[in-house]
Amino acid sequence: MDLEIQEVSELLNVPMETLLQWAGEGKIPSYTIQERYRFNREEIEDWVMQQKLLDSFDGVQNSKKGGQLTFNLFRALHKGEVFSDIHGDTKESIIKETMSRLAPKLKLDPDVITEILMEREELMPTALGAGFGIPHARDFLLKGQNDIVACVFLTKPIEYGALDDVPVHTLFFLLASDDKRHLSLLAKIAHLIANPEMRQTLSEKPNKVKLLERIQNWEAKLT
Repeated sequence: MDLEIQEVSELLNVPMETLLQWAGEGKIPSYTIQERYRFNREEIEDWVMQQKLLDSFDGVQNSKKGGQLTFNLFRALHKGEVFSDIHGDTKESIIKETMSRLAPKLKLDPDVITEILMEREELMPTALGAGFGIPHARDFLLKGQNDIVACVFLTKPIEYGALDDVPVHTLFFLLASDDKRHLSLLAKIAHLIANPEMRQTLSEKPNKVKLLERIQNWEAKLT
């Protein structure tokens, strides 16, 4: 799936001027057709996961826009859950326990989703660094526009294959319904983690009501 620069700007919430600069400097994967930049969706996802994400997004002036992406993280988390009592010593055990509690709510088979998420981890770890990760899949199992995000505060940090070797303590499980919504939420969570105030909020392991309130206020500032 190929994206225009305006689409990438909206999905990543990064100004087009910044994207043009990054593309020109080779900091973001792109190619040109008739002197216009184009972006491959899977390459952009890999870039979001592989690059020094917090450095890339920290301090970026956000695009000014409204519309359906304004509170997409708030809505996805509202439909999802916040867990602070997930136990496990391995990536697989954490994913399995989380899905055993989340999947039934979505009328999905927890074992099937666990397998799909683990296949994605084997392809490339979804740890962002700084103790955070975004387990997700490239298969879209949710119908309609019912994107789901579940925030998991681990009872103890675990090794997750992060490039900075920092054990993961907070995970955002992402289940989206299509390519663009998936990429938008992936980038939105990355922006959230890059924000010092929101990292402080997450360090406090807030309950769902409190976290939703903070995210709603944060997303409002992006518009």
